[in-house]
Amino acid sequence: MRRFHCFSLVLLGVWSSWACSNPTNGTEPPEGTANIGLAEVASGLNMPLYLTAPPGDTDRLFIVEKSGTIRIVKGGSLLPTAFLDISALVSTGSEQGLLGLAFDPDYGTNGRFAVHYTDQAGNTRVSTFVRSAGDPDLADPGSEQLVLAAEQPFENHNGGQLVLGPDGFLYLGLGDGGSGGDPQGRGQDLTDLLGSILRLDVRTATPYAIPADNPFAGRTDVRPEIWSYGLRNPWRFSFDRATGDLYVGDVGQNAWEEVDVSPATEGAGKSINFGWNTMEGKHCFETNGCDQAGLALPVLEYDHDQGCSITGGYVYRGTAIPEIQGHYFYGDYCGGWVRSLRYEAGAAVDQAQWPSLAPGGSILSFGEDVAGELYVMSSDGRVFRIVPK
Repeated sequence: MRRFHCFSLVLLGVWSSWACSNPTNGTEPPEGTANIGLAEVASGLNMPLYLTAPPGDTDRLFIVEKSGTIRIVKGGSLLPTAFLDISALVSTGSEQGLLGLAFDPDYGTNGRFAVHYTDQAGNTRVSTFVRSAGDPDLADPGSEQLVLAAEQPFENHNGGQLVLGPDGFLYLGLGDGGSGGDPQGRGQDLTDLLGSILRLDVRTATPYAIPADNPFAGRTDVRPEIWSYGLRNPWRFSFDRATGDLYVGDVGQNAWEEVDVSPATEGAGKSINFGWNTMEGKHCFETNGCDQAGLALPVLEYDHDQGCSITGGYVYRGTAIPEIQGHYFYGDYCGGWVRSLRYEAGAAVDQAQWPSLAPGGSILSFGEDVAGELYVMSSDGRVFRIVPK
């Protein structure tokens, strides 16, 4: 089943507009057989871009809104007052906004969390805040401490993901700076933070330290913050909580969307060059040479007959739906569909599409709660949990 819509602006990384189409080419996976669907957990939100929860918090879900606020669903109800409102600090044009959220592993005691947003000048800021001393459902908006800033030459390809990895370090994704085609070659430039996944130690130093085992730690000729590179716009990436494998949904240019996987046994992204802008998916993007030596090609790609902007997700590790254990779920912003794969021996196997998980709007993001259950966020302001029917 194909579901497509028209958009004049694609939020998640397609620079030019994507026309309406009734695609006839491309191979789609078969429909999944598990009896699953969506249960609405919140509505009336303003472009919900992410969902997560503090470690050990089974009663609350924290939802990031593009406009610069973080909302809480508590006991099944959306609280009327925002947990954090920094909308006065945030630019919201194109792919800008409040884009990511990660809680300190010791949040229960220190109340510390990090956010990723574009400031009023359109540049990337990663900052920490702390919760209010008097109300656990409120943050202190005056507690901001800057961790990292990066200049953004355009309004798109800002990345946005923040993840506390299995090792306790903070990982953040930055796109290639925007426009189209990465003419400056930032994805392959190790002196530039853009087009990369960064890895920072924010627990032992202020604003951060370089972990000793970062691939470029100790070097002065490149940026030692870089963990992985060769990325166009890694809007959403995640670690499999059972294996530590790194999954990246990297948004393509004009033809190919991709899923990259780097197993924990091979470094979980350490020093990996994912290929942009030499490659788009498994295909040469550069017309004047296409040296693929040392590049990690995706385990899955799909063409723009099927969608236009991948939304990376998670490997399911919850307990409510045993049939989909170990399957990675992802979607497409334009197509409005959800698909899955299972990673095995370097390949994407057991691929499936799930019409029952299409939320009815553009898929902005996926989320994961403390129990490993998965959520889907839609451009119509609704958030859904994936549930057994």
